[in-house]
Amino acid sequence: GPAAALLELWTPAGPLAEHTELAGMEALEFTTEVLPALRADPALDVTVVGTPTDYRHTTAAPQFSFTARDTGESDWFDLGVSVTVDGQSVPFETLYKALAAGRTRLLLISGTYFSLQRPEFEQLRLLIEEARALQDVPGEGTRVSRYQASLWEQLLGLGVVGEQSERWTREVRGLLDAEQAEPPPVPAGLAAEMRPYQREGYGWLSFLWDHRLGGVLADDMGLGKTLQALALLVRAHEAGDLDDAPVLVVAPTSVVPTWAREAARFAPGLRVAVVGETERKSGTALRDRLAGAHVVVTSYALFRIDEDAWTELPWRGLVLDEAQFVKNHQARTYQCARRLQAPVKLALTGTPLENSVMDLWALMSIVAPGLFPDPARFTEQYRIPIERDGDAEKLAQLRRRIRPLVRRRTKEMVAADLPPKQEQVLEVVLNPRHEKLYQTHLQRERSKVLGLVEDMSKNRMTIFRSLTLLRQLSLDPALIDPAYADVPSSKADAFLEHLRAVVAEGHRVLVFSQFTRFLRSIRDRLTAEGIDWDYLDGRTRDRDAVVQGFRTGTAPVFLISLKAGGFGLTLTEADYVFVLDPWWNPASEAQAVDRAHRIGQDKTVIVYRLVSVGTIEEKVMELKARKSALFSRVVDDGALASGALTADDVRGLFG
Repeated sequence: GPAAALLELWTPAGPLAEHTELAGMEALEFTTEVLPALRADPALDVTVVGTPTDYRHTTAAPQFSFTARDTGESDWFDLGVSVTVDGQSVPFETLYKALAAGRTRLLLISGTYFSLQRPEFEQLRLLIEEARALQDVPGEGTRVSRYQASLWEQLLGLGVVGEQSERWTREVRGLLDAEQAEPPPVPAGLAAEMRPYQREGYGWLSFLWDHRLGGVLADDMGLGKTLQALALLVRAHEAGDLDDAPVLVVAPTSVVPTWAREAARFAPGLRVAVVGETERKSGTALRDRLAGAHVVVTSYALFRIDEDAWTELPWRGLVLDEAQFVKNHQARTYQCARRLQAPVKLALTGTPLENSVMDLWALMSIVAPGLFPDPARFTEQYRIPIERDGDAEKLAQLRRRIRPLVRRRTKEMVAADLPPKQEQVLEVVLNPRHEKLYQTHLQRERSKVLGLVEDMSKNRMTIFRSLTLLRQLSLDPALIDPAYADVPSSKADAFLEHLRAVVAEGHRVLVFSQFTRFLRSIRDRLTAEGIDWDYLDGRTRDRDAVVQGFRTGTAPVFLISLKAGGFGLTLTEADYVFVLDPWWNPASEAQAVDRAHRIGQDKTVIVYRLVSVGTIEEKVMELKARKSALFSRVVDDGALASGALTADDVRGLFG
């Protein structure tokens, strides 16, 4: 009967104990359940001495109230939680421990008790658990960072604000309201027309700037992130914010001239200093070279080399362009960006996540260090559940947490400003000699790699050499051995066949490949056929002049290595794109393709991907499709990750 459930009533030998003291929930259960059952049994004589406590069950809904008070630390606030049930105060720590222990009821000192099996209690437990897991200092009590605005928003969905500091109201509440806020006027010194979504992005950046918050502008490639950032810098200059210290812009080497050129064009009132040499090479102290500048532009390489010189100077802000360059939180470039002191840090990138959720953590830890302070806890809280377990709830939670600090617009969201882009795969059938060579090498490399794949970390370089050899062989046998120079390249022949028709119709074309030797062989064949070309790879000296030469010239073909052309180019003069060899990182390839598909393009862009049938290239396309789907799940209304190449991926490539 009911008495059997209360273990405290029984001795180890079995019979009822002569004397037992019960308190709390045990006393409640005895008084409300066991005692009435004992009294109802006619075979028992029950004597009650004294008056049992008058326990009262209430079904009243709990009321929550939250407070946020300053801690004296710029990024952190103490979170207070008050809970009342039926007008009676409930000690929060007692409630939280009961919820964490899985208790189903809670008893108050007054004798009132209530069920904990309500959805609002479970939601409160999860939110407080998350806040405590992510705070910078473990322990009892709960602190929230000013960057955790969305967590505060969810708490307010449960109750009301009891008290919040003026600074919390200004910074955190404002961050949540920034999406609906009217953007400030476009600064008078900006010599450009901004589209509506660019004005909205500029307004969001301005809010972050005014409240000394950081963020990630993650618009798709070609939507004008540089212009939005320049508008912010012009506004800051006109407000006098850059009089005492400049903003540092760090970009890939190839993009530095673009920043200088666009600043001169769109923000002529800004004094921009471009640093293109190390202190040692220039022979002048960095501080002296920057005197009077409002904006300083340099490369990631120089930023890393002269780290101490950069970090000891005063800065009003830091802008990281193509910020995927700092995604490795163990690399020195990342450490430089973390060390540099600036009240506002902004990241610009069309690919906030390429291989792992940790890419996103690295960016957020620079621009919003209080959001996820500890990488180990972030891994436990988000990375493992999302990447290993495919946890959709954790994924949704992560997206909610980063939403106030990440602004991302896709081309589809601003489609009215862009012409349609059409993509098509062109299948290339290898000629018999080419096919025979490929199959011979495939068997050899497959048997080698499948024996190594169990230890990916140890054998990664050997495996990648095999993958690269097969990818080159899919293009041109001569790439792996000059002795095969007499074997025709099926890929080159198919490409030239399509190219001739496109050029004859008066179109201009971008051609991308991972392999510069293959690009050079294509270049030689174009010369032999009398087709003019421009050429760009990582070794090109005056990259800017080459790009301008194509933009203002008449050559119909621009040959570009995927690595050299992945960022910093706007080539809307072309309306056809050929990707000669697929790569398994969809973000890298998409960046290159989007050189032609940018704002200002008024023609339909046609993208051809050439894939050799029956080769590793088909497997790469399948792998890329899987990784692309994963990427879109997190960042584009869903996924933050594509995951580095795994053992299963490699087996699939050789399957």
